Amino acid sequence: MINRPVLVLNQNFEPLSVCGVKRAVVLMYLGKAEIIERVDGYILRSERQEIPVPSIVRLDYYVKVPGKRIMLTRKNILKRDGGRCQYCGGKEGMMTVDHIVPKIYGGKDTWENLVCSCADCNNKKGHQLPEQAGLRLIRKPRKPNNITFIQQFIGIKDHRWKRYLFME
Repeated sequence: MINRPVLVLNQNFEPLSVCGVKRAVVLMYLGKAEIIERVDGYILRSERQEIPVPSIVRLDYYVKVPGKRIMLTRKNILKRDGGRCQYCGGKEGMMTVDHIVPKIYGGKDTWENLVCSCADCNNKKGHQLPEQAGLRLIRKPRKPNNITFIQQFIGIKDHRWKRYLFME
């Protein structure tokens, strides 16, 4: 129960991050956060106090967040694309990361130029542009924002989060 994820909202209810119950309880104890939603039926008890297990907490002060950077990693590219090849749509077999515009043509390591690809499509494409290899992207790759990162990468761990992650 102590490792359960808790959604942390800024004072203006903007999603900031996800932490564990232990960290959320410490924030509440220090008077830095309040419970917005709680997990039904679970209470943390001490000698002097009972605290409901939080599902969502809101900070009591506004935290100015300079554009959150989501690390460009192989793992995050595969998560962004749902482990699905962006050329054929398959999910079977080993997935790789492919440069849409190959490096030999000046392609960069960016969110917009990297996609998840199955080994077959990656081999078929080789060092060509997708059009040259007779391939088409299923969807144009984009850099995820912080809310998208929580929605898709971390996942919705509790149905109560959906309202705060703009999913209702």
